[in-house]
Amino acid sequence: MSTILEEIKKRILVLDGAMGTMIQRHKLEEEDFRSGWFEDHASPLKGNNDLLSLTRPEIIKDIHRKYFAAGADIVETNTFSGTWIAQADYSLENAVHDINYYSAKIAKEVAQEFSEMEPEKPRFVAGSIGPTNRTASLSPDVNDPGFRAITFDQLVEAYSEQVNALIKGGVDCLLVETVFDTLNAKAALFAIDQVFQKLQVTVPIMVSGTITDASGRTLSGQTTKAFLISLEHMPLLSIGLNCALGAKELRPYLQTLNKNSSFNVSAHPNAGLPNEMGEYDQSPAMMAHQIKEFLDEGLLNIIGGCCGTTPEHITEIAKLVTEYEPRKVGTVA
Repeated sequence: MSTILEEIKKRILVLDGAMGTMIQRHKLEEEDFRSGWFEDHASPLKGNNDLLSLTRPEIIKDIHRKYFAAGADIVETNTFSGTWIAQADYSLENAVHDINYYSAKIAKEVAQEFSEMEPEKPRFVAGSIGPTNRTASLSPDVNDPGFRAITFDQLVEAYSEQVNALIKGGVDCLLVETVFDTLNAKAALFAIDQVFQKLQVTVPIMVSGTITDASGRTLSGQTTKAFLISLEHMPLLSIGLNCALGAKELRPYLQTLNKNSSFNVSAHPNAGLPNEMGEYDQSPAMMAHQIKEFLDEGLLNIIGGCCGTTPEHITEIAKLVTEYEPRKVGTVA
């Protein structure tokens, strides 16, 4: 069966949609986040979605199945908050290995199911590595701009633990995503490199940043081109953008990546911008219409969805990409 490195040369690959949006459909309660694992844990756990890979694995498996059935080539593991830094909010630093290892195994089992059913369309698993809830570049205290809530070395330690478990769980690639601070991403990439050396293995690496608003910059102040330049020393499978913006708003920044990147380019935008209730209500058809403009320009190698997107959105996107060739990848002058 071919690898993701081979498949991405043949066609535009489809990434899955939002995990959180699908989990919310289940209307889960506190017990769902404890069952069989954390019955006596002292802190409230409701909303810590990564735990569901342990306590309600059938829900996570079903979400993966729905996205693969919708046409996704790649699903992300349920590990967006899978570092001790993020899990410290719930006093669950010790659960990090299990969260990542079992999330990877669950996703890989489903990917293998679909790959066996459709060997001409192999399915893959991306280990989701979120940005953590702390930033290495900015102070959380307006009265002390030199203060940092996290150090580079602490980020490396946290990411190393996560990456080690994801790889042992069987992921096909790693996705450092929703990057709002490039220094955090650099710590993740440094950790990945260290784990590769320790385990004597490598898997492809995807990186996806987030443009926070109409300024066209990340939260730590970088333009899209600066973001690319900061990370292109690493041999990446892809670099792209996700979250914060809808497809329409993301387009000019993808054009920048297309013009300047020698890597594959990815995008997984939100289902439009949030409404006054903070919800995403862009229809699958409207989102696909906007993504079609990306494809008409030849901007992408990987396309999926972020906040507010569902299997219905991925179905429309998957149908659309079959009409297009992937973006040509080569050395940028």
